[in-house]
Amino acid sequence: MRVAVTGGGGQLGGELCRQWGEAATPLDLPEFDLLDVQAVRRVLLELRPQAVVNTAAYTAVDRAEEVEMLCCAVNAEAVRTLAGVCRELGCPLVQISTDYVFGRDVARERPYREDDEPGPLGVYGQSKLAGEVEAAAWEEHLIVRTCGLYGRRGPRTAGSSFAETMLRLASEGKHLRVVDDQHCTPTYVPHVAGALRWLVEHGARGTYHVVNAGATTWHDFAVEMFRQAGLAASIERISTAQYGARAPRPLYSVLDTSKYQASGGPAMPSWQEAVGEYLASRGEREEGLAGGAKSG
Repeated sequence: MRVAVTGGGGQLGGELCRQWGEAATPLDLPEFDLLDVQAVRRVLLELRPQAVVNTAAYTAVDRAEEVEMLCCAVNAEAVRTLAGVCRELGCPLVQISTDYVFGRDVARERPYREDDEPGPLGVYGQSKLAGEVEAAAWEEHLIVRTCGLYGRRGPRTAGSSFAETMLRLASEGKHLRVVDDQHCTPTYVPHVAGALRWLVEHGARGTYHVVNAGATTWHDFAVEMFRQAGLAASIERISTAQYGARAPRPLYSVLDTSKYQASGGPAMPSWQEAVGEYLASRGEREEGLAGGAKSG
C-alpha cells in the first residue's frame, strides 16, 4: 500500500511514516503547502497514493482565537482540497480529528460516541469539525478522533506536548499549577499510529474514536507520569478558570472507543500503561530525571 502522509514531519505523521516504512511518503512544509491548491493537486496526482492520511493541522488552540481565518484555512479548506484530489484518484482520505469537536454539553459525564452531536467551544474545535464535514463530502473517508497526543517529536513538530513540557519543568524544579477539572484521555502517539494503520489497511470507513483506555485529568496525568518516573515534583491543582486560557476548553471530552474495539484492531492500552511505555522510550521510567525537582 502506498500512503501519502500530510504533516509527515510532525509527531503523529512522523510516527506513521516510521511504522509504515517505505510504503509511506511524508509531505510537509515548506516543500508541501496544504494551502497551495494547485501544488497539492500536482504532487498527489504524481504520487498516486492508495490512501491519503492528513495529520497536518493548525493546533495552537489559544492562538487560533486570534487567527481564525488561518486556522480554518488549514483545518477545513485544505481538507476540501484533499477530498477533491482523493475523489480524482479514487482513494480514501483519512482525516485526523479531535475530542475538541465536543464540549458544549457542560453537564456531560458519559464518554462521547461517534454519533453523538458535536458541540465545539472555540475556533480550533469549530475548524476541526468543519474539516470533518469536508472530509465526509467524499464517500471514501475515514475520520479518526483522538485526544492529547504525546510521544516522540517529529523533525518539524511545532512546540512541545504537555507530557514533554511537564517533565522538563519538573526536572528544572519548577512549581507546577495544572488544571484538574478537564476530563479526557491523553493518548500515546505510537498506539494511535498502530490503530490508524490497522484501520487504513483493513478498509475502515466512517468515523472512529481512538484513544488510550480510561480517563483522567491533566493534573492526575502529570502526577502519574512523575510517579512512574520516580520524580518528586511540586504540583498544584487548579481550575480551568484559574488557568485563564484565551480559548475555551471542554470540561469533559472523554471518547467512547467501543466501535474501534469491535473492529478487531490492536488493543489500546490504558492511559497509565501508555505513560509507562512513553517513559521507557525516553529511558526515564522509575529512574528519575536529571536535576530532580522541588517537592511540595
